[in-house]
Amino acid sequence: MAAVVRGFHCSFYSFDRSSQFGIHSLRQEIEFASGSLGPFSLRVLIFVISYRPGSKNGKPDALSRLFDPSIGRTPREEIIPPGRVVGATVWGIEKQVKRALSHVATPRNCPRGSLFVPVPTRLAVLQWAHSSRLAVHPGVRGTIAFIRQRFWWPSLERDARRFIAACSVCAQTKAGNSPPAGLLRPLPVPSRPWSHIALDFITGLPPSAGNTVILTVVDRFSKSAHFIPLTKLPSAKETAQIMIDNVFKFHGLPTDVVSDRGPQFASQFWREFCRLIGATASLSSGFHPQTNGQAERANQIVARMLRSLAFRNPSSWAEQLSWAEYAHNSLPSSASGISPFQCCLGYQPPLFSSQETDSHCPSVQTFISRCKRTWKRVRSALCRSKRRMCVAANRSRVKSPRYISGQKVWLSTSNLPLQSDSRKLAPRFIGPFRIIKIVNPVAVKLRLPHNLRRVHPVFHVSCIKPVSRSPPPTSFSAVRIEGSPVYTVRRIIDMRRRGRGHQYLVDWEGYGPEERSWVSPKDILDPSLIDDFLRSRQHFPVGAPGGAL
Repeated sequence: MAAVVRGFHCSFYSFDRSSQFGIHSLRQEIEFASGSLGPFSLRVLIFVISYRPGSKNGKPDALSRLFDPSIGRTPREEIIPPGRVVGATVWGIEKQVKRALSHVATPRNCPRGSLFVPVPTRLAVLQWAHSSRLAVHPGVRGTIAFIRQRFWWPSLERDARRFIAACSVCAQTKAGNSPPAGLLRPLPVPSRPWSHIALDFITGLPPSAGNTVILTVVDRFSKSAHFIPLTKLPSAKETAQIMIDNVFKFHGLPTDVVSDRGPQFASQFWREFCRLIGATASLSSGFHPQTNGQAERANQIVARMLRSLAFRNPSSWAEQLSWAEYAHNSLPSSASGISPFQCCLGYQPPLFSSQETDSHCPSVQTFISRCKRTWKRVRSALCRSKRRMCVAANRSRVKSPRYISGQKVWLSTSNLPLQSDSRKLAPRFIGPFRIIKIVNPVAVKLRLPHNLRRVHPVFHVSCIKPVSRSPPPTSFSAVRIEGSPVYTVRRIIDMRRRGRGHQYLVDWEGYGPEERSWVSPKDILDPSLIDDFLRSRQHFPVGAPGGAL
C-alpha cells in the first residue's frame, strides 16, 4: 500500500507474522513535493523485514524462533546427575553389624552413640577401617580412632594391633622406624700381626701415573696398612698375584682374609687360592659392608689424606700415596694406643739421629721378648676397645628377634635390583621368603626366587623382619593350556631389544616385583597387551618389530 504524509510519498510493505523473517536493508525512494522548490527525489536507507528459510538461519534469535505451545517442554537437565546426588552415606558394614547385633545383647559399658560389634563381624570391621580407601592402611592409633567413630568392643586395641601386625600390605609398603635389628658382633681379636687381614678397593679416582684404583690391605691386629695403586680393577688371579708381591712376601701367609662380595673375592679361584695358602676367605653378608669395617675405615683415612695432599692437583694422588701410607703406619692407633710400626717391629722408627741409640736391639732374645710384651699389651687394648665399641654401637640398635630355620621373613628392597617404574613407589619389603640356614646370630640364609639368583642369599638381620601371624596367603596357581602352565599378566612395564626381536618386562598377576621377568612376544597370548603398551610408548609405534604375534 501507499500513503502521502506531509508531502512525502512512502511505500510500505505488509508481511505475514506467522512466517520466519530475517532483516535486510533496502533502498526506498521517497518523493517529496513542494510548491516552490519543485518536486525532487530523496534517496534514504530503511530496513525491511523479509522472509528467510530456517535452514539458512545459522544464528537464530528470539525474532526468528517464536514459542510454539504445541511443542512439549524438554525435561530440565540437572547439573548433578541423579546417580551422583550428595546425601547421607550408609556403609554396608554398619548394616552388617546391626544385623549381627540383632542376635546379641549390647553390653552396658558400650559408649553412648557407638555400635557394639559382635565377635563374628569384628574381622570385617577391622578390614573395612584399615584397608578401605577412606583410611588407606593407617597405623594402630589411626585405625582405632577411625573405628571408634561408630563402633566399639572391649578388645578393640588388642585386636587392632594383631590385625595390623599381620597386614601384608603394611609389611611390604611401610618402612620401619625402629633402630636396626642385630647387636654388634665384632670379629675375633687376632693374637699377632698380619694373621688376619682385610681387603677392599677404592675406585672412582682420576687417572694418576696410569693408576685409577687403590687396593687397601689392613692388618686387623696392628692396624698397619698397605695402599697399592693399580691401573684397573684386577681379576681374581691378578689380585692373588698382587697380594703375593706386595703383602705375603713381607709379612707371611695369613690365616683369615676378610673382604666384601666383589667378583674378585666371590670367585671360585679366590676361594681355592685361600684354601691352598691355609687361609679362610670370610666374605661380608649381603648389603652389610660393616662386616668389613676395618678396610672401610682405612679407605676413609687414606681418602682424607689424599684430599689434603692432592686437592690442588688431583691427578698427583699416586705420587702422594706412599706418604699417606707412611703417615698412617707411624701415627698411634686409637684402638691400641701405639703406632702400627711399633706394634709390628717392637719399636717406633726414629725421626731424629739422636734417637738412634734408643732403638738399638742388643740381642735377638731381647727383640722377641719386647715384641711379645708389645703384642700382649696391644691385644689387651684391642679387647678393651672392642667392648667400648659394642656398648656405643648397641645404643642405637635393638636385639634381633630369634629366627629359626624354616621361618618366613620379609626382605628389605633398599639394595635389591628390582624392576620398578618408580623407586619411591616400590614396596619397601618383598617376600615372604623362607630361612634355610642360620649362619650366625646376626646373619641368615634365605631361599630367594629365580629372578634374584644374582643376589647373595645371606643377609644381616637388619635387612629382614619376621612375618607376623597373617591370614592364609592367596594361592596363585598357573592355568594349564594344552599341558603347559599359563600365568596371568597384569601389565607390561618395559621392552628391550634382544637379537633381531624384542623382549617385554612382564608384571605377573598375584606376584610381587621380585618375580617380574623378561619374556618374548610369542609367550604373551593376548596381543592387546603389547598393543596397549606400544600405544602408551609414543616413541614405539604400534606394530613395531616384536609387537605382532
